[in-house]
Amino acid sequence: MLAELSIKNFAIIEKISISFNKGLTVLTGETGAGKSIIIDAVHLLTGARGSAEFVRHGEEKAELEGLFQIDDAEHPVCKKALEFGIDIEEGTIILRRDISKTGKSICRVNGKLVTISTLREIGAALVDIHGQHEHQELMDETRHLPLLDQFGAEEIFPAINEYQEVFRRFEQTRQRLKALSENDQKMAHRLDLIMFQLNEIQKANLKLNEDEELLEEKRRLANFEKLYEAFQLSHNALNGDQKGLDWIGMAMGHLEAAAALDPGYKEMFENVSNSFYQLEDATRSLRNELDLLEFDPERLHEIEDRLNEINQLKRKYGKTIQEILEYAAKIEEEIETLQNKETRIDELQKELASVKKDLSLEAKFLTELRQKWAKKLTGLIHKELKELYMEKTIFEIRFETETDHFSKTGADHAEFFISTNPGEPLKPLSKVASGGELSRIMLGLKSIFSKHQGVTSIIFDEVDTGVSGRVAQAIAEKIYKVAINSQVLCISHLPQVAAMADTHLFISKLVKGGRTTTSVKPLNVQEKIREVGRMISGAEITDLTKQHAEELLQIAVKNKKN
Repeated sequence: MLAELSIKNFAIIEKISISFNKGLTVLTGETGAGKSIIIDAVHLLTGARGSAEFVRHGEEKAELEGLFQIDDAEHPVCKKALEFGIDIEEGTIILRRDISKTGKSICRVNGKLVTISTLREIGAALVDIHGQHEHQELMDETRHLPLLDQFGAEEIFPAINEYQEVFRRFEQTRQRLKALSENDQKMAHRLDLIMFQLNEIQKANLKLNEDEELLEEKRRLANFEKLYEAFQLSHNALNGDQKGLDWIGMAMGHLEAAAALDPGYKEMFENVSNSFYQLEDATRSLRNELDLLEFDPERLHEIEDRLNEINQLKRKYGKTIQEILEYAAKIEEEIETLQNKETRIDELQKELASVKKDLSLEAKFLTELRQKWAKKLTGLIHKELKELYMEKTIFEIRFETETDHFSKTGADHAEFFISTNPGEPLKPLSKVASGGELSRIMLGLKSIFSKHQGVTSIIFDEVDTGVSGRVAQAIAEKIYKVAINSQVLCISHLPQVAAMADTHLFISKLVKGGRTTTSVKPLNVQEKIREVGRMISGAEITDLTKQHAEELLQIAVKNKKN
């Protein structure tokens, strides 16, 4: 749910912070007080297009921030956040958007900078805003099939998963066949190219880790003079008259004599003796290295040429020798396929026909499931519309199934059709024009789909325009019904809707210091009676009006219990 909304320097709003509760929150007030501006702020906060016009006159930027609480760890927004690398802690999501007076926006989700498109995707999983004249998800025919699938998710989703497994195999096989069936000239060019590449790699006779070994050898050869000098000086310091070994040998002889006189010096003698023999071995090793060490400029040139050859191959075929050899194995397989092209095409055609047969069966089963759930959904929608005094309305879900054309979601296209008057033909839902009828149809659909769409908050912006009397009461009850499954924020001019509110917010406009600003006030019981009375009668509120308002609120309490 949307728990907190902060707005600063937005349109005529200077600064407000609104706390929201679960259930149905109704926003009322005089026309022009700023009710729709608050909904506009939520709309922008969830990724709608913004402009400099929204920034309060004389200010540098508008600041919008919304805090959402998510109770379900499996909520669709959690998956979206994970895709974008956004952390959600303790079920809290904070959306923030700053709009500068130049029209540029800075968007953040839980403190992380995001693009407008990312904000829009996150926002779509949190809030569904419906205004009377807006094209919403239910008015978009491309969303009808996903909504039906969501409605019958317990059976349809597993079937879609099974279908998509086969569809992936079908697409992979089709792409391989397409690539192989391209024109002969292109294939011949491709074969020549990869045969040249394979020959170049094989001719190089590469060995794993060869480059690393060559670099080590090159380093030694390049440092020949320093190595030779180090070995020579070390050997000279140890070997010869009056050098290291002579002095240590002399010390060893004296300690041997001392140990013969007193056994307590035996350990000292052995330590020096061991050191002498170790240094003697080291001296012989130094001599051997000096004898073997020689500078070979030809070998250095060979190494440099070989490393240059390896680097050339790396630039073409891979960053390492391992990657180059893997690429060689891959094109060797492709060469074999191209050289036996006709045979391979025949094999792939048979494989594709077999997979297509499996795909057709999966698609047919998916279509049958969808048609089954479409009947259930149609029945529920007729029930909802009857409760909204549209009992003569006919709703139908029409399918177009292409048995030879498959997409990721199956072979079906579904669209909602409706006829609101007897004798009138069924038309696409998006073609329904009457504002009052559209409001009721949308509410009927929302009553069903709000349980399945997973959005945190639903906002109705004056969807009750153009209705009155018993229809107004029915709409009020339907909006409250939607609020049982999702938090609902509703701007309304109907007293019946206001009476059903769990929370009633009054929006007013006032002038401070020569500037117009908007304020928001939660109403207590008496204030709510007065506001409902104003909505019933207009400016003048009489005792009779108050009685009517109290009666309407009492009826609302009874209806809520039912």
